[in-house]
Amino acid sequence: MSKRVIITGAASGIGAATVEKLRARGARVVGLDLNADPSHDVLECDVRDQASVDRAVAQAIEKLGGGLDVLINNAGIGPTQSAGEAPDEPALATVNVNMLGPWRVTSAALPALRESRGRVVNVASGLAHMSVPFATAYCMTKRAVVAYSDALRMEHGDAISVTTVYPGYIRTPIHDPSNEDGFALDGVVPAEPLASAARTLTRAALGRRAPRDLATTRRGGLEYAFLSRTPGVVVDRAMRGRLRRLARRGHFDRSQVARDFVRRLTAN
Repeated sequence: MSKRVIITGAASGIGAATVEKLRARGARVVGLDLNADPSHDVLECDVRDQASVDRAVAQAIEKLGGGLDVLINNAGIGPTQSAGEAPDEPALATVNVNMLGPWRVTSAALPALRESRGRVVNVASGLAHMSVPFATAYCMTKRAVVAYSDALRMEHGDAISVTTVYPGYIRTPIHDPSNEDGFALDGVVPAEPLASAARTLTRAALGRRAPRDLATTRRGGLEYAFLSRTPGVVVDRAMRGRLRRLARRGHFDRSQVARDFVRRLTAN
């Protein structure tokens, strides 16, 4: 019997690539996204609004024949902001989408998932394991997604499984704001192929086992294991050194948000 799947953030990036992979494996998939696309079974849904979520999840379950086997919480945004400035509207939106969005969508889908003894797949990030400057809200919320997965597993592990997936840096539209500012992750951390994330999410959704945690590449898995065993002061020093070298080469010269940071970083 084909698996019935809902995935958020389905209209672009990792979500769209994963929808394609899931359908190629025979799954029945309904996507949720701010940008609806009825021709590809992507329903309009604003994960910042519980009423929108409840309505979209109910419609998706109906389209899937009245049941649900897998929920993939993939929707996310990543605007640039400074940890030293008060949270602005983009920062608050990041908390609302990345952290509270999975909670809202899961709450709406949970009765159907418990009935089917299904799965929740939450998309975190490699930046749940380490932080970079000027991705403050993003790093905070992706660590929070890990905590949400753990809490959900403790409360509802009698009926559902929960997997947290950790993509690395992938060149998708989520990075457009930081690229426009000039403080881009490209060159700061290694890039991963989009296909690896789609393949890993498909494995988490449809595989025989539901692992607790999954990196999207072998390299990522090794790096996250290393980071978990390395003192934070060592990781911070290594990141700061890399940023200093890049700054001295002019890598961040276009950035407005990081201008003062770059000046201080390269002063000595």
